[in-house]
Amino acid sequence: MNNRGADEINVLKLKLHGRVVGYLAGFHDGRNVLSFADEFKTDAARPTFSLITLPEFPRSEKLLAEPWSRTQKLHPTLSNLLPEGSLRELVAQGLKVHIDNEFHLFSYLGEDLPGALIAEPMETDEVPESLLSAHGKVKVVKFEKVTRENKFSLAGVQMKFSMKQQDGRYNLSTGDTLGDWIIKTPSTKHKDVPVNEFTAMTLASMAGIAVPEIKLVELHKLDNLPQINLPDEKLAFAIKRFDRNDGQRVHMEDFAQVLVKYPHEKYNSASYEQIAKILYRFSGDGLADAQQFARRLLINILLANGDAHLKNWSLLYPDQVTPRLSPAYDIVTTSVYIDNERKYALNLGKTKEWYDVTYTNFEAWANRANVPWRAIKPHLDETMERARSLWPKGIKDLPMNDEHKDKLQAHWAILQKDFRI
Repeated sequence: MNNRGADEINVLKLKLHGRVVGYLAGFHDGRNVLSFADEFKTDAARPTFSLITLPEFPRSEKLLAEPWSRTQKLHPTLSNLLPEGSLRELVAQGLKVHIDNEFHLFSYLGEDLPGALIAEPMETDEVPESLLSAHGKVKVVKFEKVTRENKFSLAGVQMKFSMKQQDGRYNLSTGDTLGDWIIKTPSTKHKDVPVNEFTAMTLASMAGIAVPEIKLVELHKLDNLPQINLPDEKLAFAIKRFDRNDGQRVHMEDFAQVLVKYPHEKYNSASYEQIAKILYRFSGDGLADAQQFARRLLINILLANGDAHLKNWSLLYPDQVTPRLSPAYDIVTTSVYIDNERKYALNLGKTKEWYDVTYTNFEAWANRANVPWRAIKPHLDETMERARSLWPKGIKDLPMNDEHKDKLQAHWAILQKDFRI
């Protein structure tokens, strides 16, 4: 961030679908304060910034009336828009800032964040007087965005980039160019992750799960990647961004944002019952989304995916206001990489153990989420029917390596009778 005195601040304007949401002030002492614009708070037809700001959400008016203040980190609604792990390290190194300097990272990435939110540095004379007076004697200093350097090498576990497809090639999105695909390169730690994810996502689709367009892309078709270490593999996994539609932004938020949790809390701060309860109550079609959610919970058991944490479930706002469950993403057979992995990421019907789960656990989950079990069980039955009839043959033609296929099929054989394939 700029060198500033104690009374100097940088300010970002946050916009959603062309409307001003509010102003994010970054202070010299590390405080980050989001103040909502009066015109946003009073607009009955405003686009949804977060589920917790929906008029019908409990305490939404109070939440909008008060500034959202955090130290060093941003509020979880904003913090969860930033990359994690190796990708965050890559961006921070290029900007020459600390990986926890979230205001600076957010400022740099503000033009192509997940969803539809845009963060723009403000000119000093643009900042509303009301914001300045609210913060006392402060002086606004314009945040000067810098060009990130790529002149270094980073050994990432697995890197993912927002890229723009054109003429069969994929270019790293920069500036105001919106990426329309997420590209995941091979992992330096785990073997054949792209073909694993492509296979798992394809099997999920065969069993009735809504997934975006996916493909495998040869690495030589990826342009302008940073200098990252890659293993001796030839394919990357590509998934079409469902928060982009013909060059337009579609707003979304993951369930860490919805539940106001930081990324490091994604495994231990909530349950699948909480997610289902929110979907059923607030979605534009609560029953349909709860049914699809149940299918995906079952699919994660069948595909031995232990990583379906809070950030791997999202809401999408296709009409800018009403939430719907997003298409599925990040379904990977994780058990082939983790010895003796046997558990869900979150709790389901009082258990996390794949090999203990039966219909009884799903019924307990539905009851605790206040979702009618009679409307859920037929969808689980249909998912099982599709998996049993289509997967044993279908997996033979999919690109997952043979060792991983053998482990996945062995996993199918030792599930409880309700879910055995």
